[in-house]
Order: sequence, then structure tokens, then C-alpha cells
Amino acid sequence: MLVVDTNVFLYAAGSQHPLQSAARALIDAAGAGRVMLTTTALVVQEVVHVRSVRRSRADAVSVAQAVAELCDPLLPVLAEDVELALALFAEYDRLDAFDALLAATALRSGAGGLVSADRAFADVRGLRHHDLATLDLNSVSR
Repeated sequence: MLVVDTNVFLYAAGSQHPLQSAARALIDAAGAGRVMLTTTALVVQEVVHVRSVRRSRADAVSVAQAVAELCDPLLPVLAEDVELALALFAEYDRLDAFDALLAATALRSGAGGLVSADRAFADVRGLRHHDLATLDLNSVSR
């Protein structure tokens, strides 16, 4: 199981971007059952927020619903994740607060890593970061 960051879903659903094909390949692999993906409700909320800035609310809801369905069950964010996230935020300058919480949740979950185009995740000790730009689906398939 891989935890997925917001940017993967936005690239997959968005207009042309250099990482769009990699994001879509991951989503397609999950849809075909070759890889299992999850994320948090906070990522789903961020998808809605970012997507609704440039698109309609209906479009944002549709994309977010697809994300939630693909990643069912969503990872819960626990109080212990918040504590670890604050420690990660204090320790890693390149990690913003949202990403620190996602990293903490991924670490606690025991997932096989976190997929993101954000390379700041690679700094976090103990977290296996799968860079979307270089993701090898064969190495993460079931």
C-alpha cells in the first residue's frame, strides 16, 4: 500500500503537465488492481480546495470523490500523528505543515511509502519516498 500526496491526483486530473502521464499511470495501475493506494481525508480536502480555484465546484467534487473511492479506506489522522508531525516540521526545513502531517500519518500506517512529486519527503528518516518523476511501477506493484 502506498500513501499518495495531493499533487499526484492534481497532475492526473489537470491539464498538461510534465508529470501528468506518470500520475495517470499510477492511478491506472491502482484501478487495475496492480497497486494499492490510500491517502487521508485532508488530502481529499486539499484536492477540492486547489481544484475549485480554477474549475467549478462540481468538477472539484467529482475529482475528490474519485480520489476517495480509489483510496478507500482512507487513512485516519490520529493525535499521535499530530505530535510526530510537529516534530517533523521542526526538524525538516523543507517540509511544510501539511506535508509533515501526511508524512507522520504515512510513517505510522506502515505503508510501503509515500508517492509525491515533492522531494522534501525524501529528507524524512524512515519514510520511503517514491518520487513521482522517477516512479517505477514494477517496483511498487503487488
